[in-house]
Amino acid sequence: MRTRAAIFAEHGKPLVVDEVELSDPGPQQVLVRLFASGICHSQLHQLHRPSQPVPALLGHEATGTVVAAGREVTHVREGDRVFVTWVPRHPLEHPPAPASATWRSQTAVSQNVWTWAEHVLCDGAYVVPMPEGAPTDVTAPIGCAVITGCGAVTNTAQVKPGETVAVFGCGGVGLCALQAAANVGAAMVIAIDLDDRKLEFARQFGATHVVNAAQVDPVAEVRRLSGGGVDYAFDAIGVAQTMAQIVEAVRPNRWGVTPGGTAVLVGVPMTPATIDARQLLLGEKIFRGSLGGSGIPDRDFPQYVTWFREGRLPLDKLVTQRYTLDQINEGVQALERGEVFGRSIIVYG
Repeated sequence: MRTRAAIFAEHGKPLVVDEVELSDPGPQQVLVRLFASGICHSQLHQLHRPSQPVPALLGHEATGTVVAAGREVTHVREGDRVFVTWVPRHPLEHPPAPASATWRSQTAVSQNVWTWAEHVLCDGAYVVPMPEGAPTDVTAPIGCAVITGCGAVTNTAQVKPGETVAVFGCGGVGLCALQAAANVGAAMVIAIDLDDRKLEFARQFGATHVVNAAQVDPVAEVRRLSGGGVDYAFDAIGVAQTMAQIVEAVRPNRWGVTPGGTAVLVGVPMTPATIDARQLLLGEKIFRGSLGGSGIPDRDFPQYVTWFREGRLPLDKLVTQRYTLDQINEGVQALERGEVFGRSIIVYG
């Protein structure tokens, strides 16, 4: 079959919206007609990466309905509403091969799925059943922004009630991290950003304190607010400065009583970073990464839908802009300019 998709056809040029050709589903593949897809910073990284192969199909968080499933697929069937995500739905020994389509006689590649299209054909490992009655638009970011931000708090760091948290970067992922910290009972949830409007928005996602890093030294302010440093600091940006700052922002050890705090890298690092190893040694601090929130979608997605239904994960507020597929370049440009407070989505007719 053929479907319309946004194609990264040439470096430095706008995306092309055109038809691509899909093969019939293989034994373990699922064909999904999409309802909505998030527009993620990870795709900006792909668009600006010189080594990115083209033509390419982008996007990796979406909702949709199953059109067809291969004979070995047992967890979903035709007509089911599903999430599409880049994170395998359960632990896998060997990740499946990336999905692809044909565009103008060329193979258009993807990382493992694509969601900036009306349909996606991908391995069933990236297709997760959706709970009954869940909305199909604002839940699209669950496939990346939510599992990455919330999962970094609940799975990677395993923040406990009464502990203190700082989140550097109040985009879609950072907002989800803030909300998860509030949901698990963190005593202090500090949001750090460069934009007062984004910081005020962060208060709607559980932030108890806000710090404008353009106006004050964010590390000094976090230390002041928390009385010496937080238990956990999360970097949802991934630049050299913030990667260093999260190590400095967590508390040092109390000799013989407690170890130091934990700095968690969540945002995709696009630059090298220099970490002060003395902070790690003398403060007994931990610096670690969190890939996809250390998530397991089969386990975690139902929890996020429950949080949404309970009003503890306001996805309707997280989604701040909507575009059609034909407006994809407008959506990408808005994200690049920092105009998206939460998460923007593509909505398919």
